[in-house]
Amino acid sequence: MRVETVVKLGGGLLAHVEQFDAALAAIGVAAKSRQVLIVPGGGPFADAVRHVDRRLRLGDEAAHWMAVLAMDQNAHLIAAKLARAVLVAEAREIADALGAAHAGRVPVLAPYRWLREADPLPHSWDVTSDSIAAWVAGRVGARRLVLVKPPGATGSGLVDAWFARALPAHVTAVVVPADRVDVLDAALRG
Repeated sequence: MRVETVVKLGGGLLAHVEQFDAALAAIGVAAKSRQVLIVPGGGPFADAVRHVDRRLRLGDEAAHWMAVLAMDQNAHLIAAKLARAVLVAEAREIADALGAAHAGRVPVLAPYRWLREADPLPHSWDVTSDSIAAWVAGRVGARRLVLVKPPGATGSGLVDAWFARALPAHVTAVVVPADRVDVLDAALRG
């Protein structure tokens, strides 16, 4: 399997429909000529888990897996909204989606099953979809990880506390605010 770029599409973009749609369009164009894999953020689905965790104190184990399942929900949403997208759950399915017979397809990872098997990261709110995307980028041999954040996102603190440890040395990470489609296009082109 050869994924050039993993794109972590932040779940917070769901609050910004125009930028979400523009980011999907840019990814769709890039996928016509490059091997791209989308890893979704949890967005409002993960926010619901955070809210329940604060009120009921779920514990790290339950909250972690529920938040990963929130990423799966967003993966279904993205796959439904993006032309030529295909929902995938493990490395073999990613390779199949990117194979020559499926040129231009865009795999969207629903990571729960793969993460549940491998269980590579700590179970805490210090680990979010950013770190999960970094781990996935390493596993699929990507050279680049593009983290698409909500409009206006700048400065430090844009990734979770575990991200630097999850990002493999061979992967270059780029953080792009969704309102900068020109920067996203450039990042996707490499």
